[in-house]
Amino acid sequence: MIKDLAARVQRIKPSPTIAVAARADELIRAGKSIISLSVGEPDFDTPEHIKAAAIQAIQQGITKYTAVDGTLGLKQAIINKFLRDNKLHYTQDQILVSCGAKHSIYNMLAALINPGDEVIIPAPYWVSYPDMVKLVDAEPVIVKTDFEQQFKMTPAQLEAAITPRTRLVILNSPANPTGIAYTAAELTLLGDVLLKYPNVAIATDDIYEHTLWGQPTFSNILMACPTLYDRCIVINGVSKSYAMTGWRIGYAAGPSKIIAAMKKIQSQCTSNPTSISQVAAEAALNGDQSCITLMTNAYKERHDYMLEQLNSMPGVKCLAGNGTFYNFPCVNELLARTKTIHNDIELSEYLLTDAEIAVIPGSAFGTPGFLRLSYATSMNNIQKAMQQMRHSIEKLLKIKIDAGNIQY
Repeated sequence: MIKDLAARVQRIKPSPTIAVAARADELIRAGKSIISLSVGEPDFDTPEHIKAAAIQAIQQGITKYTAVDGTLGLKQAIINKFLRDNKLHYTQDQILVSCGAKHSIYNMLAALINPGDEVIIPAPYWVSYPDMVKLVDAEPVIVKTDFEQQFKMTPAQLEAAITPRTRLVILNSPANPTGIAYTAAELTLLGDVLLKYPNVAIATDDIYEHTLWGQPTFSNILMACPTLYDRCIVINGVSKSYAMTGWRIGYAAGPSKIIAAMKKIQSQCTSNPTSISQVAAEAALNGDQSCITLMTNAYKERHDYMLEQLNSMPGVKCLAGNGTFYNFPCVNELLARTKTIHNDIELSEYLLTDAEIAVIPGSAFGTPGFLRLSYATSMNNIQKAMQQMRHSIEKLLKIKIDAGNIQY
């Protein structure tokens, strides 16, 4: 019998979002009416013209292997998208199509990072960044940001985190879990720091690019600082913008040498993404883009409602987001006012069992004392969830007078 697993497995933990979703499903099977505000997945259906393209692909027999790095048609659609939306110029050898943006990020880390290297990650962070860095035997360097600085890493913080072992900086804007986006001016200042360190690569995770409001236009660090072109990898995909999470298509653009290395790794792991999904993604990128506006407007309406409700609850405060489909309220005051619940993990469990809503503790994102609530669900669900959350919090904080003693 094999007694020991690889050391890399011991360094990582399962995805907290998946764990909470599984716990919620368990309670639902037990008869509970759980409202899930946990998983970041659009509640909209994939637009009809995208589904039609996939059906036609099946009928036409486009069901075989494709090139490892994606079909020429999809890669050209990605090139056209970068030019149309971001004014960024790429060629076919600078594009890699993978099985989701997460796959693209892992390919990048495997291609760039050596054991002992350091990767700078601002916190709050998407849950998978640090663990993927650990999987390639490198060290995640977490830069803590806070509510007062709107969860944005400052140039001074970035510079202080860079060491001779720094190999990569990962930026995500608009960000999961906070919903906050950097402005072009803020990204320019971060770029000015990175220009002083030519051996440091930059990854910009733009998966929520189109789910944006409150800013005139979207910008990533490469758009703000074009001089970084030769060491910047842009990660994106169709999952969020086109409600295509299950289709599993992500892509990366960057220097041809890095993309070629990522392609080599992908060739030995998964080979090409699904041929049918690639046809659907091509239709999404080339087709009518009005579906993005429709979904984003709905997310904005839900964001505004949830934000107002959260900020009216005792012990809770929340910043207005600029995009994604998450709010990230601070619950430190609430935790300080109750003696029965001590941290955000316990609070999440309390809300799951008492309020019957599933949320993710901020600890999962490297920021204890917060909760992530997804509003990628119906307004009716959100309204019920906010009512139930308020009731449970008020019950938790209710002052009881018993024989002249005040008890919490």
